[in-house]
Amino acid sequence: MMNSTLLQTQIQAARSVILPELVIKNVKIVNLFTDEIEQVDVAIHNGKFVGIGNYDGVKEIDGSQYTMVPGLIDAHVHIESSMLSPSQFQKVVLPKGITTIVTDPHEIANVTGTKGIDWMLKDSEGCMLNYHYQLPSCVPATSFEDNGATLTIADLVAYYGKKNVLGLAEVMDFPAVLSGQQGMMDKLTSAINHNVPIDGHGAGLSGKDVNAYLTAGITTDHECVHPDEMIERVRRGMYVMLREGSAARNLHDLLKGYRKELSHRLLFCTDDKHIDDLLEEGSIDFHVRECLKAGIDVYSVLRMASLNTAQCYNLKGKGAIAPGYDADFILLKDVQTFDVESVWVNGVQYEEVEAKDHTVEFENTVVLGDYHKELLQLPMASEQARVIEIIPNSIVTKNAEYAVTVKDGLFVSDTEADFVKIAVVERHKGLGSVGVGIVKGFRLQAGAVATTIAHDSHNIICIGTNDEDMDIAIRELERIGGGITVVGEGKVMSSLSLPVGGLMTTVSPSQLNDDYSELLEALNHLGITTEFSPLLTLSFLALPVIPSLKLTNQGLFDVTTFSFVDVSI
Repeated sequence: MMNSTLLQTQIQAARSVILPELVIKNVKIVNLFTDEIEQVDVAIHNGKFVGIGNYDGVKEIDGSQYTMVPGLIDAHVHIESSMLSPSQFQKVVLPKGITTIVTDPHEIANVTGTKGIDWMLKDSEGCMLNYHYQLPSCVPATSFEDNGATLTIADLVAYYGKKNVLGLAEVMDFPAVLSGQQGMMDKLTSAINHNVPIDGHGAGLSGKDVNAYLTAGITTDHECVHPDEMIERVRRGMYVMLREGSAARNLHDLLKGYRKELSHRLLFCTDDKHIDDLLEEGSIDFHVRECLKAGIDVYSVLRMASLNTAQCYNLKGKGAIAPGYDADFILLKDVQTFDVESVWVNGVQYEEVEAKDHTVEFENTVVLGDYHKELLQLPMASEQARVIEIIPNSIVTKNAEYAVTVKDGLFVSDTEADFVKIAVVERHKGLGSVGVGIVKGFRLQAGAVATTIAHDSHNIICIGTNDEDMDIAIRELERIGGGITVVGEGKVMSSLSLPVGGLMTTVSPSQLNDDYSELLEALNHLGITTEFSPLLTLSFLALPVIPSLKLTNQGLFDVTTFSFVDVSI
């Protein structure tokens, strides 16, 4: 919080009346306002940039070997998808140069409602990473599945004005927007009247539907998969996020339509990225390196990675190196390779610190109740079936039709043809409701894999070659309180416990990555594909707002018609 005395000292430091606390001497800075590189001294006082030019400081660092760029901003990320708590998540992204994130806690909110949001806010307090929260707009995402909680307009309004809460998160129930459904209108008008940003989720929308989306006050979209979608939205004034996560990898496809004239409305986001990909590949730093490799100029790339997002969300003081801005910056050894030397937030260099020791909440969120193994059976009226077919590195699926194996009126998995069973089991209230279908694309050869990470309602989702192993996997998730498990030949091969709502853990990133690696090794023994992220892809097969065919605990769902359909044709 600024006060007059503090402001006076910063002005004095800017004028060299007093020595600034820190000066990076003779450093090259990337100026995003004029598209030039200046070699200057950069003065920092009380966590702010106060001067660029010629300065002496209380502490001085020789920056002659480095290039200074603004700290990177992830425009849209679900921390829960990393499987880490917020205070542990910062340990992964800060060393890579991400100093600010805009996050939507709708994963934990779908399990535990406002208690989950409160826990996320609490766990991110005092962290070095700048956390900014968008409030989940669609909990539940649709009425076509059963989740663990409901967020009403009253629940959301109570958060506006709270520290680190920005606005309304991705409005994925676009039919409710387009039809003017009253509950959705209340949420949108409340956000508009509070003058807060509203995020979109307009998968597949075009033409007048895009116009309607913008008219509703929605100004961003991260669901573009084709360049023409990106161009159409920018033409209408929307901010478009170029997403590169673990399952949804759209960056390179969208770059095919890139031109500099679009760049001022483009942002970078990860959306959903697993711990292994974050550690090995990176976060927004990956976007930067890939765009530089593609030949895009460094100024446009860094604006998309920082300043554009700050302007989109009115994050005053973020996104540039200039007097009055927060001293969030990266010192690079080399710009083109984005080789990070050090990362600074509010003028303080990042060094790994221990995460907070917050009590694990929301344990034992797996309630199977009336579930039993016979509910996994899939009666078939014919051999012709609607099949969920995977598109590698995409959360969009095909609505395919195939002839499958049927014995005694029941579907039987065929590993040679790559048809295996998929089931979604309600796990919040013990309803005993199970949706069963057929999926193609995982190349699973034996056993079963199950997880409580199943966007967005986060019921149990399971694929398997036989009902026995699937049932063991489902029961194992009940035993460990949620997470991921791999079963083969009637035995649990590996399990990863995620005690925070069945979504997250509070262990360190390195420990989680080790445990996750063991799980993947067990999964590989079952012959599953390694061409894309099978677990994250699996987790999106229950999301009935992403085309084309998905499965919820209520049944097989055709997203293009927004209606349930039979598996057998």
